[in-house]
Amino acid sequence: MAPGLRKAVEAIPGRPLPHGILNAACTEVRDVSDEHELLGVEWLALGCCPVLAWTDPCLDESPGEESPGDVSGALGRKEYCRPEIEFADPINLYAGSECSTIGWTYAEARAHAEATLELGEQYGLESAFWRQKLTADAIDLTPADGPLTVPQGVARLEGCLAEAYGGVGTLHVPASVAALLGCCDLAREDPGTGGPSTLAGNCVVIGAGYSAENTGPGQTPADEGTAWLYITGPLVIRRGPPVVTPDRPAPSVNTRTNDRNVLVERTYVVGTTCTVCAVNVLVQ
Repeated sequence: MAPGLRKAVEAIPGRPLPHGILNAACTEVRDVSDEHELLGVEWLALGCCPVLAWTDPCLDESPGEESPGDVSGALGRKEYCRPEIEFADPINLYAGSECSTIGWTYAEARAHAEATLELGEQYGLESAFWRQKLTADAIDLTPADGPLTVPQGVARLEGCLAEAYGGVGTLHVPASVAALLGCCDLAREDPGTGGPSTLAGNCVVIGAGYSAENTGPGQTPADEGTAWLYITGPLVIRRGPPVVTPDRPAPSVNTRTNDRNVLVERTYVVGTTCTVCAVNVLVQ
């Protein structure tokens, strides 16, 4: 049938994958309006310092009510941990619509760009976070003799996080690997949150953006038949309001081409804590 005879209808609606990085079951998402928070944040790490046991009941090396001053002698056997300053930098995502001014109004172009960002922001954020944080800071746990099976890889990652943090963390899994989590009952729906979690209790983020990247520490591409998995501490995502440019019809028109351009942008700051571990696994 000739294109001119086709009837125009509404676009096919979509939904982001339910267990991606923006799902409330696994991630704390804070919609913020403070521009300072959206420029990046820093904080003192909590939970990364070890809690140690004191096993000699005959020695009391704890400080009393008064300041002990120099405790290097009296308290020399007990260890102190200086919390590290952690930080997260902003990630800016955008979606743009370009159309002819004939047949498309400014309101329609704006609505299309806003809907595009709403549907695709999770994918884009996963991809950006993978590059900005996961591949940049991860400790590679892949053994010298090559990739592990998926269960072996998950076990090694959870061991790494447990030794460094000890709290509930986040397992980052490409969508292309998600089906393999079920082969050994590695993840199941948590009745408390409604999201998937491992037997150890770590939350599982299953990301389409992760599949698009699938690179190891230092952005090393995965070999054929393998994939990269990561684990981190819990996630806190600060998300700013969408900003539309231009915010009125007239400036959106390029008078040379008679095209209309509308851009929608949003800023995110994704924070996590303590450690990032990575492992290469077999997916064939």
